[in-house]
Amino acid sequence: MEINPTNITLRQFKTTDVDDFILWAGDEQVTKHLVTWKTITSKEEALTFIKDVCLPHPWRRSICIDDRSIGMISIYPGSGDDRCRAHVGYAVSRVHWNKGIASRALKMGMNQVVEDYPELVRLQTLVSVENKASQRVLEKCGFLKEGCLRKYSYVKGQIKDVFIYGILSTEFPSVDQ
Repeated sequence: MEINPTNITLRQFKTTDVDDFILWAGDEQVTKHLVTWKTITSKEEALTFIKDVCLPHPWRRSICIDDRSIGMISIYPGSGDDRCRAHVGYAVSRVHWNKGIASRALKMGMNQVVEDYPELVRLQTLVSVENKASQRVLEKCGFLKEGCLRKYSYVKGQIKDVFIYGILSTEFPSVDQ
């Protein structure tokens, strides 16, 4: 099924997203590389997660197609002397993999977040070495692989090597690039 890119939007999560949310947040293939997320196993757990984690987050948006949640993008800005940078994370429903949706949503988020945080000059993220798909998304969005952090992060109980990727706000691509 071909997706019209103009149907992809980012918006705040809503509690009414719970049924769509559990479809992708309940998929172990989608959440396996997300460090701070565990796979959601029930509608109640999904609703609690939306209320307690998504809604109060400084900048977490639902990736939507025709206003239905199919993933998320999370940009966590630093504070104080770290306000110049933010950490990025994202996930997309498995049925929407390899369609350019994650790349488009990430570019949209990058361009929106600098309006909300004008002091932001750098976005960065850590990606498991084996997560090739996420590496491709980041590279399509202009991020540079800056290095490998060996045995750096626990992911689902296993310590992993991760790549650090970064991009400066002056390098952000437009959504249609």
